[in-house]
Amino acid sequence: MRIFLIAVFFISSHFIAAQQTDIIDIKRVEANLDLDFYYKTVDGDLDLEFSILKDTDSIYLDAKNLVEYYASIKGKGIKVGFNEGQLILKHDFKAGKDYKIHLEYIASPDKALYFVDNEGSVQVWTQGQGKYTSNWLPSLDDMNDKIEFDLNISAPSDKVVIANGTLVKKEQANGLTTWKYDMVNPISSYLVALAAGTYKKDIMTTASGVPIELYYYPRDSAKVSATYRYTQQIFDFLEAEIMVPYPWQNYKEVPVKDFLYAGMENASATIFSDNLMVDDTAFIDRNFVNVNAHELAHQWFGDMVTETSGTHHWLQEGFATYYALLAEKSIFGEDYYYWQLYQSAEQLKELSDQGKGEKLLNPKASSLTFYQKGAWALHILREQIGDEPFRMAVQRYLNDHRYKNVSTEDFIASAEAVSGQDLTEFVKDWLNQSAFQATEALESLKKSPFMQEYLRINALRKVPLEQKQEQLMDAVTLPNDYIGQEVVYQLVGEPISQTMEIYERALASNKVMVRQAIALSLEEIPVALKTGFESLLEDESYLTKEQALMKLWFNFPENRPQYLEKTRGIAGFTDKNIETLWLALALATKDFDKSSWQHYYDRLTNYTNPSYSFYIRENAFQYLYQLQLFDAQSLGNLVLGCMHHNWRFAQSCRELLDVLVKDENWKAMLQGLGGLNKKQQEFLDKKLQ
Repeated sequence: MRIFLIAVFFISSHFIAAQQTDIIDIKRVEANLDLDFYYKTVDGDLDLEFSILKDTDSIYLDAKNLVEYYASIKGKGIKVGFNEGQLILKHDFKAGKDYKIHLEYIASPDKALYFVDNEGSVQVWTQGQGKYTSNWLPSLDDMNDKIEFDLNISAPSDKVVIANGTLVKKEQANGLTTWKYDMVNPISSYLVALAAGTYKKDIMTTASGVPIELYYYPRDSAKVSATYRYTQQIFDFLEAEIMVPYPWQNYKEVPVKDFLYAGMENASATIFSDNLMVDDTAFIDRNFVNVNAHELAHQWFGDMVTETSGTHHWLQEGFATYYALLAEKSIFGEDYYYWQLYQSAEQLKELSDQGKGEKLLNPKASSLTFYQKGAWALHILREQIGDEPFRMAVQRYLNDHRYKNVSTEDFIASAEAVSGQDLTEFVKDWLNQSAFQATEALESLKKSPFMQEYLRINALRKVPLEQKQEQLMDAVTLPNDYIGQEVVYQLVGEPISQTMEIYERALASNKVMVRQAIALSLEEIPVALKTGFESLLEDESYLTKEQALMKLWFNFPENRPQYLEKTRGIAGFTDKNIETLWLALALATKDFDKSSWQHYYDRLTNYTNPSYSFYIRENAFQYLYQLQLFDAQSLGNLVLGCMHHNWRFAQSCRELLDVLVKDENWKAMLQGLGGLNKKQQEFLDKKLQ
């Protein structure tokens, strides 16, 4: 569409600070969005339907990165201005009246909506939480304003577009397809989402008749079954356990490249990192089950009922973590459930012992507190008031506040009303106490026979080896992987002459995770264990294979070609952990396949290219550094990595660049780089100074 700028007026800063939700109640937004894949812009027009709560001459929408904008009401232009990320609309608005404003704009987002090169095919995805949807869709950055968002999205016809709600129509014209999505119930603006790219999908239907759409890249068709394993079981479990029907028309799960987090619970449309797309072997070590369950639980806790402020963030993350754990318990068993609780309790206790414990009602608390301490609080509350009262309290809480905003007091009131208990002490100890209640947590854990046995073996850590050998020998063959792993980790640093028999028994156990503990913990491999350690290359675990290959290569130089041939062609996880290690070892192995040396080098350096996942690029950068084999291409890609939208990856690239510029040879190569844009060159010049 073509739109134009109109005169800008200036608004004093005190207006911007006004509480907009006290003045305006936005009911519905229908947005027509053109995604420009070449210029990386959003060309939009939208209709806002709202009620005015108080007489005012001005309202505003949060709107960032606007290039052009225009607004009208009842076919007439109104005064519109822009001030510090807010679009100001000036008109004589009257309390009690409903209005409909038409807005046209072009936005050039620098965050919240990303255009990503996915191995040669451009992909678009959004992330509203913490980044704000207003970067690409004018709205209110306030989770207390719930709006029905209906998106009509135009994209090149070779793209599949996914958004919140139900796809009601597709229309094609001039090489573009418009995908029309309809939402029925209101959501906070940070939960609005879209994704566009090259996708296929599978569809399943839940026990209650809700359609689930499972998206994937065509190249990942062999990973669909393992990635989405247990999805319907998780959904059916949560709906039965929560006792409140799933709150949206359908559910969609969409993998994207270089996502900011593991996943994001947009209403009816979870977006997650494509690094979690796994095959059957990868499923053992790194699967989507926990993230899948966590984001699905958020559809009730966070999406349907939404916190009023960060003080109550645990109502979203603590609940999602707890219900995901319950779902996993239904799949993997009670031992798994208690093991996960134990792991998080150890982390929380350590933080608390360091004097760094945090209240759950601290809006600036860490993720560990909101997620894991929140889950522990719910676990303890359930034990205190009982299973059925707990479930009924959650049901009442959700039904009473459906599609509204909530505070901790709302949940506690429901729990007290249903259970008949005074929860003052619970609130004091678990919500308002900085210290983690480790003693109470330990007593809860001891209700599990498995945890009793694990804690008995764990208590042997400080016992001399000669006094516990027999107990460790017996424990390593128990039918529980967690206890077997604990045994293996207690052997670290002990004389191999005294631990050999236990290692042999652990290897012979054929338990993947116990054998993996050996691969992870044993650095120097005695000749007597060589054959057993070599058998780890056969395990159905990419993590075990990676560790075994690396350690065998270092310990037995004479067999390096043999190990490389045995593992040739194994990619590993989505981040190509084994392939990138293999390429590095092949380049470092004297006289191994010398005619292919350049081919291996080109493959490794090519994996630094921005078209690949940052997980793959990070592996390639680290191996090139260890080999001291950077060239102009890979150094240029490292500079590009320093500007990446994923801050963790950008930080790792910047740290590596800081090391390289201290070496005169690498510094000279960096000074001679070409092909950088102005922003990238300025960044590099600053680093080189």
